[in-house]
Amino acid sequence: MVDAKTPPDAAADGPTGTAGSRAGKTSASRKGSSRAWATAASGRTAALLVSPTLLVLTVVVLYPTVMAFRESLYGVKGLDPKTGFISDTEPYVGLRNYADIFGAAGDRFWNAFGNTTFFTVTTVALETLIGVAMALIMHKAFRGRALIRAGILIPWAVPTAISGLLWRWIFNSDGIANALLGHQVLWTTEGFHAKVAVIIAEVWKTSPFIGLLVLAGLQVIPKEVYEAARLDGAGPLAQFWRITLPLVKPALLVAVLFRCLDALRMFDLPYILIGAQKNSVETLSMLAQNEASNVRFGPAAAYAVLLFFYVFLIALGFVRLLGADVVGDTGGPRKPRRRLRRTPANRAEAPA
Repeated sequence: MVDAKTPPDAAADGPTGTAGSRAGKTSASRKGSSRAWATAASGRTAALLVSPTLLVLTVVVLYPTVMAFRESLYGVKGLDPKTGFISDTEPYVGLRNYADIFGAAGDRFWNAFGNTTFFTVTTVALETLIGVAMALIMHKAFRGRALIRAGILIPWAVPTAISGLLWRWIFNSDGIANALLGHQVLWTTEGFHAKVAVIIAEVWKTSPFIGLLVLAGLQVIPKEVYEAARLDGAGPLAQFWRITLPLVKPALLVAVLFRCLDALRMFDLPYILIGAQKNSVETLSMLAQNEASNVRFGPAAAYAVLLFFYVFLIALGFVRLLGADVVGDTGGPRKPRRRLRRTPANRAEAPA
């Protein structure tokens, strides 16, 4: 009689091996379900924590934007062509208020659009240069640095309305500006000189803001980096271009982004300094306010909605193009490290 031996592999496939595999599958399914439950719980917790912010954004941003768009679909109260009487309600005109900007009535809109863009580009460029210079000065260690820092930050602390009145006094026909120039310039009238007055006042007011954010970025740069650069023979200019500017770039980009968004909504400074309904300095915010003050709420809401989308597109393009630098993440997505499965051979090769 032949003694039949069961091979080890066959024994593993027996009842005991099948039970072990079933137990392993059950354990894996339990781990998967617990992991899915933990992920869902963390998602609910994250949604709960973010919900107050979303609620505030809905009340402050979404609801006013929707109501402004709804108001822009209505025209101005006037004579009803059917009855011949003055209408008590605003007539529904659809997208006519938006279509009017491409006709003869859109000259004022495009003038305001050009002024807004010109002021934004010019003031932000000058403020960036002056703000970086201010930050470098405030970052240096010298006697009286605290006094210099306080003096540089004073313009940013002055309210914009007070700043506008101050510069209006400076740019008067018999003011300090004309006294320094030696001849009379009517700064607060129509013309390019009115634009120059607004740019000077705006740059003086908001350059310290960029300087303050850049100074915060300079504070976190280790001194050892500059010491190593000096040992390598790098001069002050090379240190600025190769060390200071790249390391302070995230803070600088955030400052420029904030200033762009603020300059696109410029209203109070040119309104107080130069005045309303001045074609040389009228911005989109001033145009919308003037239309609303003349009880033309439909066109005013249309201009406000267009300004909102203009600001939104600028912010979106800025973040999409420079988002990695804004958040300070210069590297790409990290690849997950591959975990090696420990085998008896690996255990044998591992040192004791």
